[in-house]
Amino acid sequence: MHALSLPTWWIHIASVLEWIAAITAVQAYGQRRGEAGWRWLALAMLPALVSAMAACTWHLFDNTPALQGLVVLQAGCTVLGNMALAAAALHLLRQQQAVRPPAP
Repeated sequence: MHALSLPTWWIHIASVLEWIAAITAVQAYGQRRGEAGWRWLALAMLPALVSAMAACTWHLFDNTPALQGLVVLQAGCTVLGNMALAAAALHLLRQQQAVRPPAP
């Protein structure tokens, strides 16, 4: 646990908690609006959360080479998360455009 300073740990942990809060807020917003696209966006945020947790776990164990697989997991989840977020955002955009067509 000596790999990161205390302020850096604070930022890592706060970021994970904020991401969880954002997922919850997006889900609640979608439920209030009755639009399923927001639920897909919240679901698409999960790989990024897994990525952050993998990074924190690796740091927790002082970046030991024995846990190098966590770095690969983190990278893969980041790529998957970025693609999922892009797809969910595009789906949400198309859903919104279907409800109200763009002005001429």
